[in-house]
Amino acid sequence: MSSPSNSPVASLATPLAELHRQSGAQLGTWFGCSLPDHFGDWLAEYRQLREGVALLDKNYRAYLDFTGPDRVRYLNAILTNNIKDLRENHGAISLFLNPQGRILAEIETYDFPEKLFCLSYASIREPLIAALDKYIIMDDVTLTDRTADFATLAVEGPKAALVAEELTGVDPADLAELETRLVSVQRIPCRLGKRSPGGTASAEFLVDRAHAETLWKILLESTRKHGGGPAGYQALNAFRLELGAPWFTYDFGEKQIPHEAGLQDSHISYTKGCYTPDRKLSNVCAPVARSIASASLSNTTRRSRPRPAHPSSPKAKKPASPPAPPFLPRSTLRSAWPISAVKSPPPA
Repeated sequence: MSSPSNSPVASLATPLAELHRQSGAQLGTWFGCSLPDHFGDWLAEYRQLREGVALLDKNYRAYLDFTGPDRVRYLNAILTNNIKDLRENHGAISLFLNPQGRILAEIETYDFPEKLFCLSYASIREPLIAALDKYIIMDDVTLTDRTADFATLAVEGPKAALVAEELTGVDPADLAELETRLVSVQRIPCRLGKRSPGGTASAEFLVDRAHAETLWKILLESTRKHGGGPAGYQALNAFRLELGAPWFTYDFGEKQIPHEAGLQDSHISYTKGCYTPDRKLSNVCAPVARSIASASLSNTTRRSRPRPAHPSSPKAKKPASPPAPPFLPRSTLRSAWPISAVKSPPPA
């Protein structure tokens, strides 16, 4: 069953909106939320992401708690990745699919003491909660919306790990991907998590929403000490396009299956057992492998095939229709995702 959060439902505006305006930021709509486009010079912010350190406002997320003795079995049965083998304070990124195998949501799941904690997107929060709640039938699981309670800030770039270690005593480079630690930043309790965009260890800070503004100011002072500063989503979008990193609702969504978005290796476990659309995905995987193999074999055969008879020859046969081109997964193409260099429109 679902239970309401103790806090009022948050709007799709970042809690740092007024602070951003005071600093001269231009706000725009990203992931359906009001977030900074830039802080005056998006090219300089882009260089900070690539070469130094940048501070990011990541308050486009929905936060969900799952408690109860069946929480692991329940989420493992409906998400595409392996939840039952998560270690405490570690996370995994998964997809929530419809029965036809199309992507309804991208969800990160973390194993915290006495609960599973999920991150998704605030723009789809209400339909996502309704869809997840539909599968809680006989399981002893309680879903609680915590979106109004938390905020996320991040430092990214080659110097991000140095900033995080100076403030918390924890070097993100020593953590596994999506591993988290409870830390304190100048007596503000928060949870530090590791991410590695482009292979560079960076840090995210999950904090109570009431402390978001204070933590932003502390992180901003530290990033500026290392030659960095705040970055908006124009710079972040350009940087992730350079990395070839797909964004949910921009590059994939309910019209795609995971293989069309190139997510079959990062978001899916093929060994954990069955889940809701597992048969659909299994049927997709097998033809892909067969098509690649047959394409390779047919090329070999064609080179050794004897020269055909002249059409006027009595031995000549009516040519067969050419075979359909083999299906190739997007991960084998030069561009793995249908991404665009221009800003995509916000989801409806």
